[in-house]
Amino acid sequence: MRHFLDFEKPIAELEGKIEELRRTTDAGGIDVAEEVGRLRDKAQSLLKSTYAKLTPWQKAQVARHPDRPHATDYINGLIEDFLPLAGDRAFADDAAVIGGMGRFRGRAVMVLGTERGNDTESRVKHNFGMARPEGYRKAKRLMELAGRFGLPILSFVDTAGAFPGIEAEARGQAEAIARSIEAGLEAPVPFIATIIGEGGSGGAIALAAADRVVMLEHAIYSVISPEGCASILWRDAAQASTAAEALKLTADDLRKLNLVDAVLPEPLGGAHRDAEATIAALGDRIADLLEPLVELDGATLRARRREKFLEMGRSGVI
Repeated sequence: MRHFLDFEKPIAELEGKIEELRRTTDAGGIDVAEEVGRLRDKAQSLLKSTYAKLTPWQKAQVARHPDRPHATDYINGLIEDFLPLAGDRAFADDAAVIGGMGRFRGRAVMVLGTERGNDTESRVKHNFGMARPEGYRKAKRLMELAGRFGLPILSFVDTAGAFPGIEAEARGQAEAIARSIEAGLEAPVPFIATIIGEGGSGGAIALAAADRVVMLEHAIYSVISPEGCASILWRDAAQASTAAEALKLTADDLRKLNLVDAVLPEPLGGAHRDAEATIAALGDRIADLLEPLVELDGATLRARRREKFLEMGRSGVI
């Protein structure tokens, strides 16, 4: 059964009526094709008008949609012969960060991703996509491995942020994030990151200090969640919609600020309505962005990447 967000209730009602009419047809042989077609056109028109004027807070809800394709979906759809690699060689493996080697359209690559899970069991296993220090140290290890073997790095980011638990802090969460960012900046190979859902704070940029950063149309990328921002500034999480406006967290906002390099349009109604088309379109965009980067040597890649992020600070946007 399709999950509808609060602002999609009128659409849900129309699609519910369509489903009822279809069941009526199946049960009694009554021909309601004309009425179904009329309602389908109306639902499509309403879906189009709704998604044409989404607020930043509504975009945040779409970015967190439970049916949205996750990192494992992109890896399964885009990477052949994927070989998972586990552990940080220091403490443990962290299932919130998945990584390994595989082939992207015939080219050997290193793949990283933050995985939320898609049901209760998998969400608990992956800690809802919130990585602990060992997850970021695993990412650092795999980025350094990619550098040694000349493998381009592809990452798929979808996290509310790094895990804020006491044990994570005790094991050096901030240092692990910083080292992962450093490894991304220093990688002597092409690095393309994609924000596929929610990009939360340092937990996201730890896997996105890349040559090219792509955002899906309804993804968000911010230093703090709207709810967290509202709780700090207004002492009221109900002000999340106001905070979302102020944070400039949407793909369009970040592209205008030159904080991301490309925005990938999503199917009408969001990536979850046509996951296969979204994954295929992202594969094409990554291939286009990767092609010119593989021609550059490691020193040039590092220098350009460093300059790219330094320029963000010089322009005053961060």
